Amino acid sequence: MAQKGDLRYLTKRLFRDEILASQIVNIVRGYWELLRSKGVEEVKIMNFCGTHEYTTTHYGIRSILPPGVNLVAGPGCPVCITPSFYVEAAVKLALEGVTLYTYGDAYRLPAVREVGGCRSLSEARMMGADVRVVYSFLDAVRDAAKHGKPSVFLAVGFETTCPAYASAIANNLVPENLTLIVAGRLTPPAARFSVERVGTVSGVIAPGHVSTITGAGVWRFLPEEYGIPTVVSGFEPLDVMIAISLILRQIMDGEPRLQIEYSRTVTMEGNRRAKELLARVFDVVDAAWRGIGFIEKSGYALKESVSQYDAFSRYGMREPNRSEWSHDLLPGCICGQVIIGAAKPTDCRLFMKRCTPGTPYGPCMVSAEGSCSIWARMGGRGVVEEVL
Repeated sequence: MAQKGDLRYLTKRLFRDEILASQIVNIVRGYWELLRSKGVEEVKIMNFCGTHEYTTTHYGIRSILPPGVNLVAGPGCPVCITPSFYVEAAVKLALEGVTLYTYGDAYRLPAVREVGGCRSLSEARMMGADVRVVYSFLDAVRDAAKHGKPSVFLAVGFETTCPAYASAIANNLVPENLTLIVAGRLTPPAARFSVERVGTVSGVIAPGHVSTITGAGVWRFLPEEYGIPTVVSGFEPLDVMIAISLILRQIMDGEPRLQIEYSRTVTMEGNRRAKELLARVFDVVDAAWRGIGFIEKSGYALKESVSQYDAFSRYGMREPNRSEWSHDLLPGCICGQVIIGAAKPTDCRLFMKRCTPGTPYGPCMVSAEGSCSIWARMGGRGVVEEVL
């Protein structure tokens, strides 16, 4: 917990200050009135990252925005978009006696097809499989080195998480008995996909954590190619409000550009060392996104030089290609529309009925960064609808 006097405490005080918040709200409302006077009826802003959606919903930001300023979610939840076939492969290996490591969110991620009567790693564990939840890849590395048994890590994540995998592999820290199911994904191609499919996005709040690694420069294509104002934002409530105000100002000025609000962490170039490690260990390939489809140059795959760490190769499995794979959602689940901002969680007839945080039916209800899970945990359907 942040203690009085330390940097985190001061940051939280600053970015949750009521007086400053009131001033920013007034700025946002002022910009909106000017836009309305120019005939603008709606501004749709995509808050790409799942943590931005959490901040937006948890702090009731939608409730204080002008009626015509709408925030929609983006595909910034790595667990939500992890294809079912990765979960199925992990469950299969776990039931066959392989020690399976995963993060807490992926532990309950449901697959579309049952494997040995199980649809998730949590169910496989109940069937006696050795499934271990860890906080980091290095936890799995250390544990696998101790016991020496055949082991697999379900490696989900975006550019923020994948450098940890790359670093351990590049520095020869991974024991021979541990391999990875690589489900890492790159976010800019998904942003391109989303804005093309939604078609009416007026601005994008780009992810701060990812941009710390990639650099903000990877988002230049949004204003330059699509004319969409883009702001790389932090995750405190005022970070998000400031990002909204900057986007509205760009729209008002008619000058779409890339801005960094999260300048206390993000630079235009990013983390050079982390990017070097990623390029050393991974190839960038076309990849499947659950509920969306294949997106060009949007996934990581281990290079041939480190293929001994690939679980699919070691255990004689392979990923389905574009013609074999389909948008793997269970019947009735609209997670694919929710994660590109084309629908709200409450548009789903299963929301808080068949699909709840305790009994997730779709992937968006599992992760702490999933829009459906966030809306459900922030007070349920009624409260969420009241603030929209």
